Amino acid sequence: MDLKRILLSFTFILVSLLSAAQTKDRWTILEDGSIRWNIHNNIPHADHLEMSGQQLSVVLRYGVDAQQRFHLNRSLVFPMLRMQPNKTQNNLKQRFDVNIPALVTVDDQTLLNEQVRDVTFNGTMRVESSFGYVHRRKELRDTVQLTRVLYPSANAAYYCEEYTFRNSSPNQITLRVPEWRVAYTTPEEAGVYGAYCIEAGLSKKGTFVLQPGETLEFFALFSGRKLADVSSSLNDVAFARIDIRNERAAREALISQWWQNLVLDTPDPVLNRMFAFAKLRGAESIYRTKGGLMHGPGGEAYYAAVWANDQAEYINPFFPFLGYETGNQSALNSFRHFARYMNPEYKPIPSSIISEGVSFWHGAKDRGDGAMIAYGAARYALARGDKEEARELWPLIEWCLEYCHRKLTPAGVVASNSDELENRFPAGDANLCTSTLYYDALRSAIMLGHELGVPARQLTAYREQARNLEQAIEKHFGYEIEGFHSYRYYDGNDILRSWICMPLVTGIYTRAQGTIDALFSPRLWTDDGLLTQAGTETFWDRSTLYALRGTIAAGEVEKGMSFLKKYSHRRLLGDHVPYAIEAWPEGDQRHLSAESGLYCRIYTEGLFGIRPTGLRSFEMTPRLPQEWEYMNLNHVRAFNSDFDIRVSRAGKKLHVEVLKGGKVVVKKNITEGTVLKVKL
Repeated sequence: MDLKRILLSFTFILVSLLSAAQTKDRWTILEDGSIRWNIHNNIPHADHLEMSGQQLSVVLRYGVDAQQRFHLNRSLVFPMLRMQPNKTQNNLKQRFDVNIPALVTVDDQTLLNEQVRDVTFNGTMRVESSFGYVHRRKELRDTVQLTRVLYPSANAAYYCEEYTFRNSSPNQITLRVPEWRVAYTTPEEAGVYGAYCIEAGLSKKGTFVLQPGETLEFFALFSGRKLADVSSSLNDVAFARIDIRNERAAREALISQWWQNLVLDTPDPVLNRMFAFAKLRGAESIYRTKGGLMHGPGGEAYYAAVWANDQAEYINPFFPFLGYETGNQSALNSFRHFARYMNPEYKPIPSSIISEGVSFWHGAKDRGDGAMIAYGAARYALARGDKEEARELWPLIEWCLEYCHRKLTPAGVVASNSDELENRFPAGDANLCTSTLYYDALRSAIMLGHELGVPARQLTAYREQARNLEQAIEKHFGYEIEGFHSYRYYDGNDILRSWICMPLVTGIYTRAQGTIDALFSPRLWTDDGLLTQAGTETFWDRSTLYALRGTIAAGEVEKGMSFLKKYSHRRLLGDHVPYAIEAWPEGDQRHLSAESGLYCRIYTEGLFGIRPTGLRSFEMTPRLPQEWEYMNLNHVRAFNSDFDIRVSRAGKKLHVEVLKGGKVVVKKNITEGTVLKVKL
């Protein structure tokens, strides 16, 4: 065995051992699906996560210091309160670094010596603490219990914090809650819609006597509005009108809806829960703008706008599987926005439609956006299973395919000015990612065209273009790079890049083994996933998620699963939880939303191998890991349906069942790697 193979084998064994021995997880999984950070001696520690509703988003920067006290900084973003100039990142923002429990006194004194017991998260954050106070010159510890519950409103421009104080001492205590209101007003000329007001306040004020065992409850609201909108001013009347229990119930109902559809059921609880949390983050980041429902990446920067990669390519093809109607409508709306820019001259569609749909961004010029849109729209239309929507989207798909065809170079691959990393790394005049997405889009368009009665001559032309493109991809990009039988990312590229995974994702397995060996070699794989380029420190989760999906789909199940488990442990239970992230060092590992959609697609398209082939049909190539006896995907909502997929081991074969409404659609024993055709 040569040195390269020895190193690869050693790396694989090491990663497998690390995955099997996750002894340093900071968080644990609870029976109800929440994750819990038990506060022991591993402090101080701080983290950040994002939560979203249809009118705002909040990034919580939180942690526990060396004295076991909780600290919290709230960063609020109001996507529809636009600032001048009305560009992508100019949303109204405000940070609040206020310690609300420190405003409350007990028997005329401040609460002392907070001890955080645990922090739990399930789409809302709950923090359990205890405090002490001085009674007759003696400090009493653990005598006031505090529960904080933190979450955004599902539909209103409110971020909510509930506080429950409990007297656990043997003595009567007196709590005083101040009248606390703060407001920030922006200059009228700074806002697209004039002046804005950001307000925060408490629902109660006054003196409250608590007997032993009694509780005091109040809540804090943080809101943003147009100054002229007096009706949503945060005054006493507004607080009296708000039912905080309904606000929390609405948030919990959404989370329950997402968690009860498209349910992953495997013997691995970490993968099951990471999948559940990914659904949550992928679905929550949708904003009700004047340009319609718009899914936004988030990260305190990207809202009320859609991108050809994040939305069209990453998340939109996933929404039909989840059955979240708001998500489906946001997907359709994003394609409608892109379709506005079709033109007879075949000038490129902008990379992003911004500012509630009123403008666009095209700063990196053509990034291969036409291929991204065609790929995403065709897959979305097939999985959605709605013929009228498919008919509406067909002209956009058709236009984007023709645009890509016109961009073919003499080598037969698709030219573009950059790629989705927007010149952060070189991409040459034609990159591998764009051509593979175009190839997959052609394949999906053929299937969709059959459903819509598109003339056979046109579909035959697409079939020929796909064949020619597959050959051109091999001839132009196929390369012996750093000793691996894989791909160069562009002409002249001689350093390994993470995006060499894209042929695997789109069903091109000519160089599968060499590509997988390269992806999981020490040159590219790190504890945080794939480096964007070998020899650098930069990583973007999106290429890692694509690589895991493509590796499993290509049949390298054990290797793919080993790295998937390690990745999922780190993201769900490690130091920065509980979602897939965007990048590092750029963005400080923001929890951008569409990456969570890519995480879920590792399972739907990789592990279960689902490929839409019609409005009511799909192919499936299930890949059951050797150590598992079963894997199920329940309440799949794609193809305008609701069905379950069950895969179990039957000797040397796999037993596969597809059930709809409890009735068997498919029941068959197959050999590993067999493609099943399913018609619902």
